[in-house]
Amino acid sequence: MKSESVVIIGAGIIGLNVALVLAEQGHASQTTIVAEHLPGDTSINYTSPWAGANFSALSASDKNALRWDQLGYKHLLKLAAQDGIKAFVRETPSTEYWDEMPSRTKLDSMASYLKDYKEIPQQDLPEGVACGVKFTTVTLNAPMHIRYLIQRLRQQYGVRVIRKKVSSVTSGFLSKDTKVVFNCTGNAARTLQGVEDPQCYPTRGQILLAKATHIDQNVMRHGKDYETYIIPRPHSKGNVILGGYMQKGVDLPDTLGDETESILSRTKAMLPELESPDTEILAAFAGLRPSREGGARVDSEVVQIHDSDRKGLVVHNYGAGGTGFQAGYGMAVDAVGCALGELKNLQVIKSSL
Repeated sequence: MKSESVVIIGAGIIGLNVALVLAEQGHASQTTIVAEHLPGDTSINYTSPWAGANFSALSASDKNALRWDQLGYKHLLKLAAQDGIKAFVRETPSTEYWDEMPSRTKLDSMASYLKDYKEIPQQDLPEGVACGVKFTTVTLNAPMHIRYLIQRLRQQYGVRVIRKKVSSVTSGFLSKDTKVVFNCTGNAARTLQGVEDPQCYPTRGQILLAKATHIDQNVMRHGKDYETYIIPRPHSKGNVILGGYMQKGVDLPDTLGDETESILSRTKAMLPELESPDTEILAAFAGLRPSREGGARVDSEVVQIHDSDRKGLVVHNYGAGGTGFQAGYGMAVDAVGCALGELKNLQVIKSSL
């Protein structure tokens, strides 16, 4: 079967997870990833390398988000246990606080599957905090993890990768053999011809990369209009991510000095151990989370292929906002599920060869 039977547009964490799920289901040799940016690149238009990244309670409380979180957590725990050093993934103790009480649905869902989960007694909460929990999270070294994924996809599974910018979603139909295109274009879904989703918008974040070998815990505080977080970067010789910001609709690529000072002030107040001569600020970075009103889009549609009399299946998988690393695997399971009909046909053809 042709390697372009299944095409994935985009090589961020969302597209890479779709490729991984396809590979696990036996479709690697039929799959091609097409992307303008690949792991190892840096660009304000390529979000994944700038992520914290961890599993956190940042996600929404709707049914899909809760299910994606659970699938993602189980996948990342397994990866940490089986290939943690190579995958740059590690279990890490975590404390999370909310200034406003989260939904009971959210807390009950977390309690049902998170390792070592417990709610912090009210009298032990910092001032201004309505709720707090402790559990074992999974932290990821974002730029190294996506490099691990694409190397694994290429070397272990034989997935084909092409560096190319596509102008329209139907450009993903590389040949007459292409049956399914997965649209994993993140922020570009707002302008990509054939998608042009007006519900998409960037959410800017600024983070600091610090050297702090003495910090070995994940701490987050979810405010009404801010996020503060401390995320140790696994297998990085003691690097830590300090953040941050959630600026809806802002696409500024610059880093700002006053935001750096705010991040330092907030993170040190949250974890006083950062106030140490052993903490060294290495750099500031900005990234644009691919957000979407109403949450991520995972669905399919049949489209007319440009300059052709045939139709093809497009599966949309974008709009994860700041949850791509934790929910991406769960979203990929659903996205691949949207294409089961076409994929089964490919399997039948494959098995008859």
